[in-house]
Amino acid sequence: MNHEPPPSGQDQHGHDGLQRSLTHRHIQLIAIGGAIGTGLFMGSGKTISLAGPSIVFVYAIIGTMLFFVMRAMGELLLSNLRYKSFIDFASDLLGPWAGFFTGWTYWFCWIVTGIADVIAISSYAQFWLPGLPQWAPALMCVGLLLGLNLLTVKLFGEIEFWFAMIKIVAIVALVGTGLAMVAGGFVSPAGRAASLANLWNDGGMFPHGAMGFFAGFQIAVFAFVGIELVGTTAAEAEDPERTLPRAINSIPVRIIVFYVCALIAIMAVTPWRDVVPGKSPFVELFVLAGLPAAAGVVNFVVLTSAASSANGGVFSTSRMLYGLALKGDAPRAFHRLSRAGVPARGLLFSCSCLLAGAFLMWVVPDLVQAFTLVTTVSAILFMFVWSLILLSYIAYRRRRPGLHVASRYRMPGGVAMCWACLAFFAAILVLLCLESDTRQALAVTPLWFVLLGLAYRAMLRRQGGAAGTVPAQT
Repeated sequence: MNHEPPPSGQDQHGHDGLQRSLTHRHIQLIAIGGAIGTGLFMGSGKTISLAGPSIVFVYAIIGTMLFFVMRAMGELLLSNLRYKSFIDFASDLLGPWAGFFTGWTYWFCWIVTGIADVIAISSYAQFWLPGLPQWAPALMCVGLLLGLNLLTVKLFGEIEFWFAMIKIVAIVALVGTGLAMVAGGFVSPAGRAASLANLWNDGGMFPHGAMGFFAGFQIAVFAFVGIELVGTTAAEAEDPERTLPRAINSIPVRIIVFYVCALIAIMAVTPWRDVVPGKSPFVELFVLAGLPAAAGVVNFVVLTSAASSANGGVFSTSRMLYGLALKGDAPRAFHRLSRAGVPARGLLFSCSCLLAGAFLMWVVPDLVQAFTLVTTVSAILFMFVWSLILLSYIAYRRRRPGLHVASRYRMPGGVAMCWACLAFFAAILVLLCLESDTRQALAVTPLWFVLLGLAYRAMLRRQGGAAGTVPAQT
């Protein structure tokens, strides 16, 4: 019998030690915050210029597809409460290789996204402190997030709660302001009247045709990265059987309010042809409304949005490293928990990697170019993770039909909807080939999977060809 004491953070029964401290309030706001990414605030100007009013349909279609991905994830996580995140069910249902590739790719997804976020934070900080070196805000942000996440998981929940609340208030205020301007017959200094007719009276809903419509998908996908973040909180939710379904089921409402209504409000007040690609249309709408501090207020909102995304990335990457270490797919050092029940070593390692953002800003001083490169790579990697969630669900339906029948939270559309979502992601990859900047990112991304394949082979040789899985629930 093995008498070795459980790793730090485990109790005498050998439980994983992660504290179930995230309440329903935390889970709901984490889910909302994950659905409102930096891409909405920063990328909506460019997507509107590319697709015109049809961008409303682009965000609605992407959101619908990702809702089904989240429903598949929800059914899988609740089918076996020993699953701590999607790397566990990927490993169990598809094989150890899937858990290894999912976990490390998701970790890398958030490292890349976090780098994009610290680049964005540095850009926003220039608004108030133009003389500050670009790398300084990045260092301060990473240091602050590390310090806060090292304390307790409940503090992470509180930080995300308030970050998400700021984003919600800003978007609701934008939608309300836009409706008031339309109802009041607002006329801009250029003589443009605020009206819902602005969505279709200048070339129709598809002014750039099918190619313009498809071009919008390339950037819009990044706005949704992090929507699956609620799945990494499963092991630390107080009542996952209640909180996870509620958080996932509210995704369609969030997409309608935070994406569709916000974009309609923007284009009703500012005709799509007047939207400047390089500026945030959120700022422009408030400026038109006559809010004197509009630029400063919205700059604060988008800065907190980027900080929220980076905070979620710091949280999720540390939990991924912890889960990988439990299975032997990462160094055992990441398996140890602090006295507060948080994976401190994983946090330190992930935050160290985020500092690569400061290095990238030194190598590529053009912040917009650096941001575009890393966000495209991030979107491609996230689609890989979402695809493995769908493939895990297909395997689950084939191998565990009894669990599906007994489930109280079944995915609508089942296996057929999974294949439809996979076909959609494949189509997005084809669209990424159309533009030179996204094509470059698509070309370099396979290098990550080559490195992972080599690492997995080396790990199998070291472990004698075996890798751990999470036992199935019978």
